[in-house]
Amino acid sequence: MAKMKWKGGALIAPLPPVMVSCGDIEKSNIMTVAWTGIINTIPPKTYISVRPSRYSYNIIKESGEFVINLTPAKIIKAADYCGIYTGAKVDKFAKCNLGKEEANEVKCPLIAESPLSLECKVTEIVPIGTHDMFLADIVAVDVDESLLDKDGRLDLARAGLAAFAHGEYFELGKKIGKFGFSTNKKKKGSKPQQKNKK
Repeated sequence: MAKMKWKGGALIAPLPPVMVSCGDIEKSNIMTVAWTGIINTIPPKTYISVRPSRYSYNIIKESGEFVINLTPAKIIKAADYCGIYTGAKVDKFAKCNLGKEEANEVKCPLIAESPLSLECKVTEIVPIGTHDMFLADIVAVDVDESLLDKDGRLDLARAGLAAFAHGEYFELGKKIGKFGFSTNKKKKGSKPQQKNKK
């Protein structure tokens, strides 16, 4: 298959359209970002990249805290709205009918409709270009009990999460494997299943 050469661009996909909450319970804001991810396991670290012109930028810079709320498909319209309008003019929690819940380790509210939230404390701000990257420690994770299986393990497939790819939103769907499945070997003594003959 032939490939064309384009100039460098931001074309990694899919990405998580997460809803980042900041401020405190009384005065808070939500902004939707796709420039986020995990940068370290132990200690757990993440980042969000934010334009300095965004209303939330100074709130996060001054408080040193934010919450990454994962976005299920059922609230993707709210996520889209929160990525378009500025919190300087609109109370996005009220406008989108989203509930606030107190976090455990930060003052920022959790979004009640998000099934999983990462409480974050900023460790460094790195100017990159159009955006500044807020590097942060994940100091707590808040998980809705509905995501736990009968053994108490996290089953994130139950969350119905959304994905963002090149300006469009998608709902995660069909499972096609799990980590390490490419190296699975058949157990010794196992026989191939035979079809019933009729």
